[in-house]
Amino acid sequence: MARFIARRLLQLIPILLGLSFLLFVWVRALPGGPENALLGERGTPAQLQRIRESYGLDEPVIVQYGKYLERMVTFDFGSSISSRQPVTEEIRQRFPATVELALAAMFFAIVVGIPLGFLAARHHGRWFDHTSIGLSLIGVSIPVFFLAFLLKWLFGVKLGWLPTIGRIDATIDIEHPTYFYTVDAIVAGDWSAFVDVLKHLILPAIALGSISLAIIARITRASVLEVTGEDYVRTARAKGMTRSVVERRHILRNALLPITTVIGLQVGLLLSGAVLTETVFAWGGMGTLISDAIFNRDYPVLQGGILFLAVVFVLVNLAVDVLYAVLDPRIRVS
Repeated sequence: MARFIARRLLQLIPILLGLSFLLFVWVRALPGGPENALLGERGTPAQLQRIRESYGLDEPVIVQYGKYLERMVTFDFGSSISSRQPVTEEIRQRFPATVELALAAMFFAIVVGIPLGFLAARHHGRWFDHTSIGLSLIGVSIPVFFLAFLLKWLFGVKLGWLPTIGRIDATIDIEHPTYFYTVDAIVAGDWSAFVDVLKHLILPAIALGSISLAIIARITRASVLEVTGEDYVRTARAKGMTRSVVERRHILRNALLPITTVIGLQVGLLLSGAVLTETVFAWGGMGTLISDAIFNRDYPVLQGGILFLAVVFVLVNLAVDVLYAVLDPRIRVS
């Protein structure tokens, strides 16, 4: 197991090198530059040149890329052109918001999606199966931003049950040492703040997790149907095992392998693809950070933020591969 993990970590090096090069080229291919974003159309040539010199943008591209690699090795992504803060500090403040949102969305998708897919497979060909397939198709098809606005209008405006923007009520004042607002509220011992953070989390988590829920439900249904027809399941039933034991030990456990793969991929996508959800709910995570960096041509934030999310994505997939070996001893032996 240790050798497998070490080999996967070594494979991370060429992946990150290739990604850093493509990212470096793509960012510099964007129209305009940070000097244009900062000074606008009224910037004089002298002012534009001064900004380019201050950020090393007047140096040859190969020199810029070499310096970027040096900083990347030491996890120093430079300073933001817009805010003047170190990029690592920007990521430290914004990434916990995206993690909280992604984990809440994935929790919602798993808790609802797996039982829904399992029940659809158990009632294969009946009305519940057809209904779940139709709902999952709608969940995959509906745009995230449209669902987000719909949820805000229904539960925030019409019913007034839940807040629609931000991560916490503006009147609540607590310290944020970790920037995980749920953790910070618990550490501060302010349970009213904790409940308020959860309320702010519900609508964006449902909006972001809707597509993942639909995918997990469909994969669960297909995987359970496939496993149900295996010989070892029929043997277990012939030996007189109860229905619950057969479903828990033989069907669901073996069906979890493809489900685990999908969950791992969806976690990575949720961490990197929450731009629309964060924008609609004014969430202030990595999605809005990278979105603002694109409009501001903030090269350090773009390069550092996307590369950081890429590392997280690869590590999540590594965790999924390790979980494979835990779920299926045959993989561990091979």
